[in-house]
Amino acid sequence: MMPRVPRRAHITTLALLLIASVVAIARAQVPPSPAEQSRYAGLLAAAARGDAAEIRTLTASGASPDVRDAYQRTPLHVAAYNRHHEAMRALAAAGANLNALERDRYDIVTIAAVANDVPTLDVALALGTSARNVTSRYDGTALIAAAHLGHVDVVRTLIRAGAPLDHVNNLGWTALIESIVLGDGGPRHTDTLRALVEAGANPNLPDRSGQTPLALARARGYESMVRLLQRAGGR
Repeated sequence: MMPRVPRRAHITTLALLLIASVVAIARAQVPPSPAEQSRYAGLLAAAARGDAAEIRTLTASGASPDVRDAYQRTPLHVAAYNRHHEAMRALAAAGANLNALERDRYDIVTIAAVANDVPTLDVALALGTSARNVTSRYDGTALIAAAHLGHVDVVRTLIRAGAPLDHVNNLGWTALIESIVLGDGGPRHTDTLRALVEAGANPNLPDRSGQTPLALARARGYESMVRLLQRAGGR
């Protein structure tokens, strides 16, 4: 659903269509369906079941931990989508590529971030997956995806893990900007913005049109965000 925008917001129809497209795609990660999982064999099937013992047996017998399904998901992606933490650990121990990207260029950190799944995110980071990976067709990061969705606990976890605060995606947006332009101005997105500002994100990096975060928040009537940005030195 497109974020509600006040009438006084000066946003062009083109910008609204862009926002709607980004929202739809960012929520359109493609986990393996039950039908797909029923056709899996070997390590993919073991990952879907969360069968860590079978994973260890298969990899000890020479099975590649980075086998791919038709959507280019590895067993690690499948285990992360299904929240099978022991399976994730078994795959990592077998040498799985922790930073592998599937067809839509998502890694397991971004999968967990979009799902607002802090336990799986914690496992992925503990295994060594990088919070700095550039992911998705927008050349973004897990932090940008989480900020867009207002997943504040995920945002704080990624900040602690060293996620790049001021990464600019190919739309010209940072995590801080996405918390505004793709948020609803409510408590979750305001707390997300606060976490980013307190961590040291630049409150004055503009978008491609030269609009600063403060200007973007003002245009949308997001008064709590405006006050927060002003206190942080936003211009």
